[in-house]
Amino acid sequence: MLYRTLKRMIERGNTEGMEEKLDIFFAADKLTREEYTELTGLLTA
Repeated sequence: MLYRTLKRMIERGNTEGMEEKLDIFFAADKLTREEYTELTGLLTA
């Protein structure tokens, strides 16, 4: 659920502060390594 919400936000251009949020969610085990890698890839694309 969190993954889909974050992905949708990135796709819509809501990326301000997103890298820090992703780091926090990943550190708290709310995202898997694969999800984290994909979402950070979308930010740099």
